[in-house]
Amino acid sequence: MKSSAHTTARTTTRTTPRSVLISCAAIALTLIVPTLLFGHAVVFPKASAPGAYERYVLRVPNEKNVATTRVELRFPADVRVSSFGDVPGWQLEVVRDSAKRIVAAVWTGTLEPERFVEFPFVAVNPKTDAEVQWPAFQTYADGNRVEWTGPAGSKTPASITKISAGAGGSGTSRTMGIAIAALALSVVSLGLALRKS
Repeated sequence: MKSSAHTTARTTTRTTPRSVLISCAAIALTLIVPTLLFGHAVVFPKASAPGAYERYVLRVPNEKNVATTRVELRFPADVRVSSFGDVPGWQLEVVRDSAKRIVAAVWTGTLEPERFVEFPFVAVNPKTDAEVQWPAFQTYADGNRVEWTGPAGSKTPASITKISAGAGGSGTSRTMGIAIAALALSVVSLGLALRKS
């Protein structure tokens, strides 16, 4: 009888740490996924249809200990920007080329640490499938400047929107779907851990 109780206790001890580790990993995934997706200057949606009049939003987080004071976004040649939304506390300067085409936008204001700001604009997409890159430049109060122009996977990647006929729904919706799936995984793992213990 003692031997059976001892075996059961040992089995529970072995199972519980593994279940807890699985739960912790799933919860960490839930917290990390949004950080990975939103940690840089990103233009949403991440996918859109050819020729569409799209409402885009440049989301800029402040990841440093000093305020962001200037944000510049340069527009690809095959995208035609037509208008901008007002952002309280920020001044907008629209940059045009000699043909009066909008080629860039510069916002100046103050974005404190651990905050983010969104700059909306409307643009017409290219008429054919393409990968649109959005070079962005973030300047801080101490004079430092981060260029969000690198390749995917780099420390400072340029945001990319995929233009294709098969693009359904916005990139923001897909991002939320990933976060919800990660949350569901963590809840299931936690339930299994509690059930085993």
